[in-house]
Amino acid sequence: MHEAVPTTRRLLAAIMIAALLLSGCESTTNWLKGRRTADAADPILTSGTEANTYIAELEQLVNGDPATQAEIFADAESAATLTPGPSTELRYALVMATPGHAGSNATEAQARFRELLTRPEMLTDSEAALANIFLRNAESSVVLGAEARQLRAENTRAATTEEAAVSQRIARVEAENRQLRQSLAEAEAKLEALTSIERSIRAQSGENDPQ
Repeated sequence: MHEAVPTTRRLLAAIMIAALLLSGCESTTNWLKGRRTADAADPILTSGTEANTYIAELEQLVNGDPATQAEIFADAESAATLTPGPSTELRYALVMATPGHAGSNATEAQARFRELLTRPEMLTDSEAALANIFLRNAESSVVLGAEARQLRAENTRAATTEEAAVSQRIARVEAENRQLRQSLAEAEAKLEALTSIERSIRAQSGENDPQ
């Protein structure tokens, strides 16, 4: 009995979200592109509808192919540039804060969220909530990215140090081998000289032997 309550709530929430999105389709598209209509007959975007619209686009961004992702990013960037305002700037920051596409930039998104949140009165409650949530995610991404870069740098330094140590060991072994070859050559030369002397002595001894 208790398990049915959350399920029912999720179902009702899904139905309400779908109804809101469908009822405001054309107005929502214009709003996302930074073109608010002046027609009084257009449906009014409620705070909940705004949040759902942002999230719906981010879901499309995450699941889209590279062409779709590029189109969404370009449109968000254009809207924020041509018609700057809390909604278009928030949308652009949300798109940049979403990983998995070429336009992702957690550092820039972080700065934009912080700027938006210095003017909370310009945002709806749902927009402020989204900005705060994604700001935390962007901050975490920036920290993790810095840690990853540090680890890569440390690994690179360790690999470079190990490579240098290996090179030194190889150079030392090669030097030792050269010294051994030189010592062996000197020993062989001395042995050859001794052998020549011995042959000479034997030859002389043979010549001095009485017949």
